[in-house]
Amino acid sequence: MIAILKANKLVRKFGDLIAVDDVSFEIHEGEIFSLLGPNGAGKTTTISMLSTLLTPTSGDALINGFSIKNDNMQVRKYIGIVPQEIALYDDLTALENLQYWGKLYDLKGQELELRVKEVLEQIGLSDRAKDRVKTYSGGMKRRVNIAAGLLHKPKLLFMDEPTVGIDPQSRRMILDMVKELNQQGMSILYTTHYMEEAQELSDRVGIIDHGKLIAVGTQEELTRQVGETDSIRILTDAMDDLPTIADKLQSFDGITRVILEEGGLNLITVDAESSLAPIINQASQAGAHIKSIEIIEPNLETVFLHLTGRALRD
Repeated sequence: MIAILKANKLVRKFGDLIAVDDVSFEIHEGEIFSLLGPNGAGKTTTISMLSTLLTPTSGDALINGFSIKNDNMQVRKYIGIVPQEIALYDDLTALENLQYWGKLYDLKGQELELRVKEVLEQIGLSDRAKDRVKTYSGGMKRRVNIAAGLLHKPKLLFMDEPTVGIDPQSRRMILDMVKELNQQGMSILYTTHYMEEAQELSDRVGIIDHGKLIAVGTQEELTRQVGETDSIRILTDAMDDLPTIADKLQSFDGITRVILEEGGLNLITVDAESSLAPIINQASQAGAHIKSIEIIEPNLETVFLHLTGRALRD
């Protein structure tokens, strides 16, 4: 497979803080590659370096063969950026915003007019194009934000948490748009802390935490990497002494790992169904006042639990 992006040992420090720590990965032409991790994991800093907005402390990346450190103007011709923050002018209409951003991409005249019309249709806002952005909902603003990154038809699109803080209908529309763009041949780097988004969209996933890229692969490869295990999530009474209960459960034969999370425990087990009854009994004996139990079959969430020792939460 041809790699449109090759990141090699990227490091970014802010004083004593290492925000991105020796990160290397590739994105193949025509794939959706997701960086999955909690807030503060280093996802935005990674995209900021790859998009030439931040200079790496060390390391480099090639995009379509050009270095982000030495050929940043060439790199910018091939990439589109959808930032986490809304990058629009509220007092301008969607049409005016897109015309402005299009001119920054050196689009002009009939070409600019055509591309603005096309992306407005693509995001489903042609009928609201002449309304000021300040009258838009959060989801509509997100869609215009995406449109601005598409105007110059980039080969590689960076999307940094594009569905944060929006309503379910707008979120669904954006996820469908991502898949449609990919079907049209666009390569996409998508960052998220929503496990279900990574599961739905990704050809491959990179799991990132505390600035380190812990694992990369397809969902099947990542699941095999940590073994075919299940997770049992137990929600307990708020007054329960969870650390003490976790210590008691850790030695139980059916449990391979106990992870504390807010409001309860995550228990990693090889076979949840056969272990469930004795685990419930053992948890009760350990002092847990069980409010609910959920069995989670092997997926990205259990992979994240195994590799980081903590749950991925919104």
